[in-house]
Amino acid sequence: MSRKLRRVRDDDNNPCILETDASRKCMDDNSYNKDMCTIHFLRYKNCRKFWNGIMMQRRKDGIQPNMPTAEEREKILESIGGMPY
Repeated sequence: MSRKLRRVRDDDNNPCILETDASRKCMDDNSYNKDMCTIHFLRYKNCRKFWNGIMMQRRKDGIQPNMPTAEEREKILESIGGMPY
């Protein structure tokens, strides 16, 4: 597995792995008809937007690493009552 692919598949670097996999599976299942997978694309987009906002706030506050680890993300989601996207 290439370094880039390992980074994309790493839970600590990519908070939206589930949404990515769901989008890809939908595309595979529906012969790459994008109209059938709109909901999955929106979930992925909202996931990226949410975690990007968290990352930008942490960067502004000087917290390292900028992207919370997988454990920290679970705690954040629990504190707000689940996934907001």
